[in-house]
Amino acid sequence: MKVLLNIKDEKADLVMELLQNIPFVKAEAISESKAKFLNEFRKAVKEVKQSKKGKLNLKTADQLINEL
Repeated sequence: MKVLLNIKDEKADLVMELLQNIPFVKAEAISESKAKFLNEFRKAVKEVKQSKKGKLNLKTADQLINEL
C-alpha cells in the first residue's frame, strides 16, 4: 500500500527518521510539485471513472478545442 502524507516542514525530518527505522516501511520524500501532480492526476482518474459509470459528463476534445 502507498500512502501520501502532508507533514509540516518543521516535523518532516522527525517523521522521516521514524518511518525509516521501521523495517517493513520504505519512506521516500517527494517534491511539492510532484505531490501536487499526483493529487491532480488522482482526481482526473476519479473523474474518468465517474464518467464511465455515467455519473459525470465530461467535455469532448472538440468542445475543448472550440473553447479556445
